[in-house]
Formats: sequence, structure tokens, C-alpha cells
Amino acid sequence: MRAMVINQYGKVPMQLADMPIPELSDYEVLVTIYAASFNPIDFKIRDGRVKLLVKYNMPLILGNDFSGVVTKVGKKVTRFKVGDEIYGRPRKSKIGTFAEYIAIHEDDIALKPRNLTFEEAASIPLVGLTSYQALIDILQLQKGQKVFIQAGAGGVGTFAIQLAKEMGATVATTASQAGEDLVKSLGADIIINYKNEKFEEILNDYDAVFDTLGGEILEKSFEVVRPGGKIASVSGLPNARFGKDYGSGFFKTLLFSVASHKLTSLEKKYQVHYTFLFMKPSGKQLKVIADLIEAGKIKPIIDKVFSFDDAQKAMEYAESGRAKGKIILKIR
Repeated sequence: MRAMVINQYGKVPMQLADMPIPELSDYEVLVTIYAASFNPIDFKIRDGRVKLLVKYNMPLILGNDFSGVVTKVGKKVTRFKVGDEIYGRPRKSKIGTFAEYIAIHEDDIALKPRNLTFEEAASIPLVGLTSYQALIDILQLQKGQKVFIQAGAGGVGTFAIQLAKEMGATVATTASQAGEDLVKSLGADIIINYKNEKFEEILNDYDAVFDTLGGEILEKSFEVVRPGGKIASVSGLPNARFGKDYGSGFFKTLLFSVASHKLTSLEKKYQVHYTFLFMKPSGKQLKVIADLIEAGKIKPIIDKVFSFDDAQKAMEYAESGRAKGKIILKIR
């Protein structure tokens, strides 16, 4: 099969290569991939920035979510059959959606929303699961609460705003002037132009923050949360609590504790609970998301679609940060 691979960590371009079609285990299905999408985790993995959490062998096929058709099923698969149109996010040890085929555990996929094309469906799994696990599992957002979602016009932001509004929350977000109309159309109540406004001077007493940017932006987010509130971040640093829950072992957990010392201090200062989110695949949650999409509650937001041969151009565009919504790789 054709696949886009890297042969070493670092800011290296992906290369088109011939790779073997994956072998199936008993609980896996073989999927012919029709479309995949780009996410920030793709270049973080390429650069080696998640090596402490997951190590990969080279050559490595990149790509973390997809849509496609089941081509073959393992002996013990019970929920899917050949010909099913599905979408999913593979386990972190089994990534590789920038390819013509993937083997994936049946627990990690769901039937794709019937009202979406393959390209639209491929835009959903990673951002949908990330938003679901942040807003529902970690932040436990309730109707009437206030949530601040960073970078509302980005891939995760566009989904998270819609999900938070469906949950009955008041949503504040940041966007440039170019993204303002988009986030407003998705339901954002308060829109802060990050180029000339400071969110920490405008927002206060928020119940929750969903951070997608990390760094100084994350640190300032503590200032807008009420005592007892919560912050979930996909771009901040893992802390000791995460290390223990993730089973990282004593040494890595100690490293996380040292690296996240400033965030732990901010937690205590503002009496806010901080959680680093390393999203997990879930076919069950994808089924819930598909139901919301089919009911018209959430819609995919796509910026551009690239051909398979232009995968490296798509990666460079994803890294530019200019996209409004998702960047799609059309594979067939």
C-alpha cells in the first residue's frame, strides 16, 4: 500500500513509500481508508515531542483519524462487517491513517454519520473525542455554566463550541477578525480578538477553561476561573497526577512533576483543578457524536481538502496555523 512516512524524528518532510498492508489481530478490522485529517498531534509526533508518552519505530506512518470502508474482519470481531462505512481514531500505538489501509480494533471505531461524506467524516474523530473528553469527562460542564474555549476557529475549537452550546453552556472564545464570523455562526456568545484584546482582562468567574494552546496562554487562563473551577488542556504539560493515572512509572511521573511545577503552583494559588488531556480512542463516544451530527446538532467545519500526493503541502499548511476548521487528506 502507499503511505506517507517519516524515517526519523524532527522537522523532516513526509515521504511517499510502499508499506506492507497491516496484518489483522482477532479483534481488528482492516479498513480501506478514504480520507484522513490533519491535527497538531501529527507534527508533535513527527518532532518527537511525545516520546516521553509514546515511542514509535521507524519508518512511521503518520495520521491520527480517518474514515473508510471495512475490507476484512478479524476472527472475533462482532460489531462490524465487510462493507461498513466507519470512522475512527486508532490507538496511540497503532497510528498511521495517512495510508491506503489500516488495521484497527473494533472498540475504536463507529459507523460514520450517514449524512456526511467520507471527507466530512474524517474531520471529526480526533477533535470530536478530544472535545467530548474535555467538556464532558473532565470539565463535567453543566447547563448554564460558563466555559472559555481557546482558539475557537481551529479544528478542536469549532467542534468544542458546538458541543458546549448543545450542553447549554455560555461560551467565550478567542479568534482573529478573520475567524469571528465563523465562531459566531457556531454559537459563541463572547468573542475576543486575541490580536488586540487580552482575555484575562475581559473574562472572570468562569466555571471551566478548555485550553488548546498551552504555554503563557494556559497560565493566564487560571486568572479567569472561579475558585473550585476546572481547566482541561491538550497543549499544557502533563503533571504528576497524569503520570500516576497513565501508569508512566516513578521516573517519568517525577519528571512530569518537576516540569509542571508552575502549573501546580497556579492550581494552589487560584484553587483551580488542572488536568492534562491525552485523548483516548472510543467507539462508544464516536457513536454518541455520530448521533449528534445526524440530528443536526453539530456540523463538520472544513478549511481545505488536499490530494494524497499533496500530503506534505497539507502538513505545512496545518503547521502554519492559518486554517479555519479542519484540513483533509483525500486518499481515494
